[in-house]
Amino acid sequence: MISAIDRIVLGPPGRTYETLLGRRIDGDRVQTNNVALAFAGGSAPLSNLVLATPSLEKARRLLERRAVATAGIDVLCLAPAATHGVPISLVERQMQPAPSPTIAGEEAAITALDHVVIRSPNPERAIAFYAGRLGLDLRLDRSSPAWSSRLLFFRCGDLVVEIAHDLGKGVSDGPDELWGLSWRAADLGKVHARLTAAGVEVSDIRDGRRPGSQVFTVKSHTEGVPTIVIAASAAGSECGSS
Repeated sequence: MISAIDRIVLGPPGRTYETLLGRRIDGDRVQTNNVALAFAGGSAPLSNLVLATPSLEKARRLLERRAVATAGIDVLCLAPAATHGVPISLVERQMQPAPSPTIAGEEAAITALDHVVIRSPNPERAIAFYAGRLGLDLRLDRSSPAWSSRLLFFRCGDLVVEIAHDLGKGVSDGPDELWGLSWRAADLGKVHARLTAAGVEVSDIRDGRRPGSQVFTVKSHTEGVPTIVIAASAAGSECGSS
């Protein structure tokens, strides 16, 4: 039913993301190799997760059978009660759009999204929704007392929807939160250097949690969205946060 993430909608204006991604914004949208960012205005840093499906009508019928209420025609909006507060929509898409032109060359640009992070106070409820109702493939379920977290990794196209649960807070029926983004870079050093030269506040490059991975944190130009960048060579070697 779900083939990919089509786009992630941000509330704030997008010019800072032109600098962050190293790709030209066209109107209110910028496209990477596997997902777009769209900018809709408003105060919420991340305001919608838009999933792609090859047939919107088939998706509508399947969701109805799985007790997920929907609304809309060209864009199918899932009921917040079903998504536990995360704004999720579906659109019909047959082909992946071409990426937006780069500012300083492909090696210095963000190539793709590695994973989107959703925080949840109830991981079992998240499994029931993302695997049971949306049909995403649960690839890994990992708990780490050292990080005080339980992480669930669902494959969606060539990226991951990561559900993060804070073990220290226990389980509750509170809402889930669309929270953070992890981007891929073909050349992590060149992206780090470009961002530093552009005045973007970034951490030093460090070893990630995935064996053999390297990452850095972006501390500005994200409009309040927690953001990391991971070397593309390590992306996909293991699902989950770095």
